Amino acid sequence: MATIERVTRKPKGGREQASYRVRYRDPEHHQKSRTFKRKDEATRFATAVGHTIATGAYVDPRKGKITVAEYAPIWLRTKGKLRASSRARLEGVVTTHIIPAFGHRRLDQVSHEEVSEWVSDLQTRRSEATARKALIALRQLYREAISARRIPFDPTEKVELPVEHAEQQRFLTVAEVSTLADAIEPRFRALVFLAAYGGLRYGELAGLRRKRIDLLRGRVEVAEAMIDVHGSAISYGPPKSERSLRTVPLPRRVVQELEHHLAEYVAPDADSLVFTGPKGAPIRRTGFRRLWWAPATRAAGLEGLKVHELRHTFVALSVAAGCDARKVSIWAGHSTVAFTLDRYGGLYRDDEAADMSRLDALLDTARPLEIAQVTSMKGQFR
Repeated sequence: MATIERVTRKPKGGREQASYRVRYRDPEHHQKSRTFKRKDEATRFATAVGHTIATGAYVDPRKGKITVAEYAPIWLRTKGKLRASSRARLEGVVTTHIIPAFGHRRLDQVSHEEVSEWVSDLQTRRSEATARKALIALRQLYREAISARRIPFDPTEKVELPVEHAEQQRFLTVAEVSTLADAIEPRFRALVFLAAYGGLRYGELAGLRRKRIDLLRGRVEVAEAMIDVHGSAISYGPPKSERSLRTVPLPRRVVQELEHHLAEYVAPDADSLVFTGPKGAPIRRTGFRRLWWAPATRAAGLEGLKVHELRHTFVALSVAAGCDARKVSIWAGHSTVAFTLDRYGGLYRDDEAADMSRLDALLDTARPLEIAQVTSMKGQFR
């Protein structure tokens, strides 16, 4: 509850002057006060601050005076569950885009219009994808600030999130996969086949250990990934998400390639990495791409191909082989089947004629009574 008290003072040689001080305790029970020249102003403030405290909407105005640059590290410390690679990407967005634009501004000074103009500028100068990632990061920062009772409003609210246009997917044919496997350093031949026919991400390939491969049953267990943050030491941890923990069946041809690879290039210890450099060192992404991947793609006539596009190839070839979306989604470790259909749905043939033929066959074999029952139910679905 806020109280108002009259305060008087008499400057030397002047007339007595009155003011009105509002005293109240914030939700953390800290004593606060604010002084006004007029009583009606003090009364309005006392009513308003009392209401915000009672309803849980109180915000200490002093907490919002921190700059965005000062608050960013505080916010980043709340993102404790992020993988090291994801944290590095987020910190890069903050350093490259948020701090140059708003770092010098107080949290409570950034306006909705400024954020909208900033997003529009990023889309023009960079790309929709860059602008989208930057806005998402700034929005997360401000929502944390609101939760911490630093500011009463979010300037990113209702700023339209840029639509990220997906890049055209590139898929290899079976023949192109074989050509690439023939062109690459022999110790990475099995990696090409495993990526193209098993759908493993690069980190999952680089973090794969001998004990995860079951040659007898033709399966690979994805339970670990290499975390490679530029400028930091390599570490190993769970893959991207819970859905990424999976067991993937493999074609016999890939099993044969892995059998040869394990015998030729991998130490017998169960924890030995399956794919390493010539001296047994882990294969960091940038080094692998520069030393072995780029030369192989040029030699195979596939220059510009990304390692991740072998994963797209896995989905495309699985669909071509007639695998249903649910199985492909599980094997690829996608977050949901809906994601698989959204990104790769165009690969599934829309064979309406075949569907109707199967339905006709079902009706042709039905007994007359069953058809009559179906006919009598028609009115229930109107």
